Amino acid sequence: MKTLQYNATSTMLLKTFLYDKGISKKSLSAIKKNGALFVNGEHATVRKVLEQGDKVEVCLPNETPSINLEPFDITLNILYEDEWLIIVSKPAIINTAPSREHPHNSLVEAVLYHMNKNEEQTIPHIVTRLDRGTSGIVIFTKHQLLHHMMSQTVINKYYLAIVHGLVLRNSGNIIAPIARARHSIIEREVSDSGKFAHTYYELLDQKDTRSLLKLQLFTGRTHQIRVHLSHIGHTIVGDSLYGSDETAYSHQLLQCHVVEFEHPITKRKIYIEDDVHYHL
Repeated sequence: MKTLQYNATSTMLLKTFLYDKGISKKSLSAIKKNGALFVNGEHATVRKVLEQGDKVEVCLPNETPSINLEPFDITLNILYEDEWLIIVSKPAIINTAPSREHPHNSLVEAVLYHMNKNEEQTIPHIVTRLDRGTSGIVIFTKHQLLHHMMSQTVINKYYLAIVHGLVLRNSGNIIAPIARARHSIIEREVSDSGKFAHTYYELLDQKDTRSLLKLQLFTGRTHQIRVHLSHIGHTIVGDSLYGSDETAYSHQLLQCHVVEFEHPITKRKIYIEDDVHYHL
């Protein structure tokens, strides 16, 4: 059972103290039901009044995976792992999570296999997702409570993309609303009726008729980078949905290359760079 440890810094109810630490009402309810709370080594209720210097332990409940998940044994490229998080490099042509078209052999099932092998009593929760054809960094937490905490955390994500054409500007912002395409349930398009979307790009290299871009997302719309680059006339190489069919590549050359954020437990700055990356 995973345990959080804190020191009280002032007099307040234990419940209020835990809310201040980012523990949601839903999580606290689960802890009361299947976990445990201790103050100075003794069982405590949420109505316990803390005094400055009290030592608080929160024992998180164990978790059981959904019966729809089948642990999947592949070699994971683990970029970072501790008791709370696991960050991996996803290859292209694998789903982050099961879908109707690909119900198994997903990345989350591979992480579940890894955690089962290490006899962890919790399950992976997806923090960041990538399209099936996009490679790169994916963040998982090892408990629902941490997933809630990460949802409140600012995560800076940077991508690499190889695109068609020679991009003329060294950098630029693409600010264009994105909506579901009228003719498709999958495809998105730039539309005045869409939701605000903002992508920033930098030109890193050019060769022949292709450009290598570094991109940062300021919003998280479905297919945002692919739609925005198509919108400015530089479709991603290998992107058959927003570009053209190419036999040389079975997926778009788009990769989540760097993530950075503050660890919700240790408060350390985490900087992760994928050890494999695109280049011209």
